Amino acid sequence: MSNSSNKDFTLLCLGDSYTIGESVPLHEGFPYQTIQKLRKAGWSFAPAEVVAKTGWTTFELMAHLDKTILNQHYDFVTLLIGVNNQYRGLSITDFEKDFIILLQKAIAFASGKSKKVMVLSIPDWGLTQFAKSKNVNAEKTSKEIDAFNEVCQRLAASTGCHYINITDETRQAKEHPNLLASDGLHYSAVEHEVWANFVAHKIMQ
Repeated sequence: MSNSSNKDFTLLCLGDSYTIGESVPLHEGFPYQTIQKLRKAGWSFAPAEVVAKTGWTTFELMAHLDKTILNQHYDFVTLLIGVNNQYRGLSITDFEKDFIILLQKAIAFASGKSKKVMVLSIPDWGLTQFAKSKNVNAEKTSKEIDAFNEVCQRLAASTGCHYINITDETRQAKEHPNLLASDGLHYSAVEHEVWANFVAHKIMQ
């Protein structure tokens, strides 16, 4: 599908290190790969706008959005946030309060169209080479990630947003190290392409 008007479609990506593509070149992160896939499919898309920073929690993303001037409306929005809440041992109750606010902001950016918002689940970093080298309790981390993702999925459903499970894919990194970037913690272009396929598919539905 191509845009019938002269206006390019727009994509806003909100998140943390996973959204900026930590430890991979810019063009290998999932926002860039998503746009490339959509363009190849005939869609006219502007470059993705990314609002994300390594280490951000939900609160820090909210604080940044409150003081940042963005376009008022985007055709599509992705939200991938929460791993740093879990990593720092922050309250899941506070996470839920923050996440619903972020979802409301994402929906507002999508002109109130919740079906244009895609929530990506939190990757399971507990099964990475980095976690293993630090003797992280993988089972405990996985359970905590699952609990945070339950919140993400429930709130996405209650607001009418899409929920995309990428966690199961990231857990394959335990047996497939090529899915990890050079730092052994974040994900490679191969894994980012999987996420991009999911997002592009939702957009084209």
